[in-house]
Amino acid sequence: MTASGAELAGLAGLLADRTRAAFCLALLDGRAWTAGELAAHAEVAPSTASEHLHRLIDGGLLVERRQGRHRYVQLAGPETARLIEDLVGYLGPPRNRGRTLRAASASAALARGRTCYDHLAGQLGVAISDAMTARGLLNQVDGFALTEAGLAWLERELGADLAELRASRRPLVKACLDWTERRSHLAGSAGALVCRSVLERGWVKRIGSGRAVRVTPAGTAALWELLGLRL
Repeated sequence: MTASGAELAGLAGLLADRTRAAFCLALLDGRAWTAGELAAHAEVAPSTASEHLHRLIDGGLLVERRQGRHRYVQLAGPETARLIEDLVGYLGPPRNRGRTLRAASASAALARGRTCYDHLAGQLGVAISDAMTARGLLNQVDGFALTEAGLAWLERELGADLAELRASRRPLVKACLDWTERRSHLAGSAGALVCRSVLERGWVKRIGSGRAVRVTPAGTAALWELLGLRL
C-alpha cells in the first residue's frame, strides 16, 4: 500500500517547525535526551518542548522511555535517523554568509567526524570504510558487503558475536551516503558495532554534548595498527 498525500504531508509537517527540527537534529547523536535537555538545547520553555515532543512521538519519529521519574526520548530507529540525515544532505553544503566563528568551528568538527545515530560519519566514517575496503574487509562494489575476512576481523578484533549480528532484523551492512563527504560510509549493525567499540575503548571521544567526535592519540595508534589508517 502506497502512502497517501495526506500521510506524506503529515510527515513533512512534523519537521516543518524549527523547534521540532532542532530536537531531531540533536537526537542524531544516537543518545536518549530528557525533555529538559532538549528544551535547553532549542532554547524553548519546558511546556513548549513537551508539546512538540508529544507531536513527534505520536507521529512515530521519536520513542519515549521512562526510567524512574525521568522521561527520555530518542529517535525511533536507524531509518528515522537516515531520513533526517538525508534531508540535511538535500540542503547541500552550509552557506558561510553571516556565520560566526563558533558556528564555523562546530560545522568543521562535524565534517571531520560525527555520529550518525549509532555509526560514524564525516571524514572519519568514510576513512574507516575506505581503510576496511583497502584491507579486503569490505566490498564497495554495487553497495557495501562484508567479506569473509571482514566478518572474521569483526569477531577477532572487536569481539563481535556474528550469530547475534546475523539474527538481527537490521541489515548487517548498509551504505549510508555522507552529506558532507558526498560518499558512502558504513552503517547497519556492523557500522554500529564499529562505532560502539571505538567509543567504549576510548579511541574516539565526543566533543562536548553534540554529535562531533575526535580521534584520541590511543585511537590514532589503534586505527593504524588495525586498518593501516593514518589520520
